[in-house]
Amino acid sequence: MSTVSERELKQLREHLGDRLNTEPALLAHYGHDSSRLAPEGAAVALVLAESTEDVSAALSWANEHEVPVSVRGAGTGLAGGANSYPGGLIISLERMNSILQIDAENRLAVVEAGVITATLDAAAKEHGLFFPPDPASAATSTVGGNIATNAGGLRCVAHGVTTDSVAALEVVLADGRIMRTGSRTRKNVVGYDLKSLFTGSEGTLGIITSATVRLKAIAPGIPRTFRAGFDSIEDAGRAVTAIVNGPHQPEILELLDTFSVEAVEAFHPTGVEIPKGAMLVGQTTGLDANERAEAIAAICTVNGASSTEVSESDSLLEARRLANPALNALGLRVSCDVAVPVASLAEVFNGLAEISKQHGLRISNVAHAGDGNLHCVVESNPELGGEAAAELVIDDITRYALSMGGTISGEHGIGAVKRHELPWQLDEASLAVQFAIKHALDPKGILTPARAI
Repeated sequence: MSTVSERELKQLREHLGDRLNTEPALLAHYGHDSSRLAPEGAAVALVLAESTEDVSAALSWANEHEVPVSVRGAGTGLAGGANSYPGGLIISLERMNSILQIDAENRLAVVEAGVITATLDAAAKEHGLFFPPDPASAATSTVGGNIATNAGGLRCVAHGVTTDSVAALEVVLADGRIMRTGSRTRKNVVGYDLKSLFTGSEGTLGIITSATVRLKAIAPGIPRTFRAGFDSIEDAGRAVTAIVNGPHQPEILELLDTFSVEAVEAFHPTGVEIPKGAMLVGQTTGLDANERAEAIAAICTVNGASSTEVSESDSLLEARRLANPALNALGLRVSCDVAVPVASLAEVFNGLAEISKQHGLRISNVAHAGDGNLHCVVESNPELGGEAAAELVIDDITRYALSMGGTISGEHGIGAVKRHELPWQLDEASLAVQFAIKHALDPKGILTPARAI
């Protein structure tokens, strides 16, 4: 990578004007995401892009001068993928925040990458529709960021991950070329599935500037929220397996262990009874929502729940979305988001307890239980090795998840935090193919280098 001169930076300013910024305070603000990793160094400039053409001009310049580029949406990522590079260029998409179209008849929306997820969902609801992807950070994360990491969220158990809601993309390639892939139709088998290739690519193959996404109709009736408290987290895991294999499928099915419930209650009191082992909380929709919620509560009772509740209030779900900030408020930041087969949950919780016991460090478990995606956060005790010791626990959790047929990341992505774990899951041939794709699309290696793959 070359060092940028004032003359070269002036060339970019001629294209972008005041959308190019070099103020140190702004560079610092946009130079990191919400992960526990600090940026590798200060960027040389920030592009506050307002159009696809701005992004194209910035990448064309960066490619010519071999300047590393980091891409930032709202900065909610937890994998360190958006952190700045020393002497690099930050491209922010937050100003590209227009909903360009809601096509209610075809149940599609066209949005710029910087649109906040919850904003799109609210706009869709005006047409009796909703945007299925529902990460816990929906109120602050962007649609482009969700697509770049193939984010999941609370509604995955019913509607799948973000890629299942993406119809088409506009992408700026490393050399500045603008590419469009996908279509507005449900069926499309023309050429390679490049839309899926860029979804989840974490900014390493191109920058997504707009997307055509699929919407769904809001179910009729009043949703019901259900809660079940368990004295044993293993019983809660068995209940999850019984629910997802049963006839009454929930829209949302989440798990919080006692440690997590305590943290959330301290951060945002709801008055919920704190269970001895774990709490399941979820939601059903449709005209039979109450009937199905009651049936799910009964399944929980059969599988060891000590208490159950069905309500029209969604306050418990809103509290679930606060789990990460609540744990951060306690100083717990060393985390992972492994995923395991749902049928293995009870056994996995036993294994996590053993790992916690071996290291003498407490592990918080918050899970999108319905799809087996576990968010484990490890306490960092200065007397027991601090964050370095907690990182070793995360590595053990990850290896254990793999041994159970799982994956090292369910939705947060690899970024810089998990890159050392890639060979644990991917064989040499798979890694070689991915590096070949990266080199073909970004031969100079300027786009989010040394991250994701």
